[in-house]
Amino acid sequence: MSLEENKAIIRNGIEAVNKRNLASLDEFIAPDYVDHTTQLGGLEGVKKFYAVFFNAFPDFHRAIDDIIAEGDRVWVRSTITGTHTGEFRGLAPTGEKITLAPTGKKITIPGVNIYRIVDGKIVETWSVTDLLGFLKQLGIIEYKGFPDEVK
Repeated sequence: MSLEENKAIIRNGIEAVNKRNLASLDEFIAPDYVDHTTQLGGLEGVKKFYAVFFNAFPDFHRAIDDIIAEGDRVWVRSTITGTHTGEFRGLAPTGEKITLAPTGKKITIPGVNIYRIVDGKIVETWSVTDLLGFLKQLGIIEYKGFPDEVK
């Protein structure tokens, strides 16, 4: 596939998520997909992940800030926004499962993803997101910055 076709797959997949069209992810994600960062596996794992996020952040939106393709890889710098108006079930920084009642807080999460595409479908992803900022914005953790002696 061409570099432009690979970028279109990613753009269309992100747009499908923004429209809550999880059924259409079958067109973009391979059944044996692996997310090396979150350890999510398979197409159904991706759909469950987004279903949880959509429940907690009904206005979830991901904007593409930059997109670059090379070979079978596509790099995306993006920003996720949303408002925490539904129950969120996830993991605390300690690794324990938590349920967080709606806070009404708005979140902004910048991130970079690298996707590998084979035969027109995403087969692997590696991600770097501001998880610390996400947890701070929700009030799960308190982070006051560096101590004065470090500044």
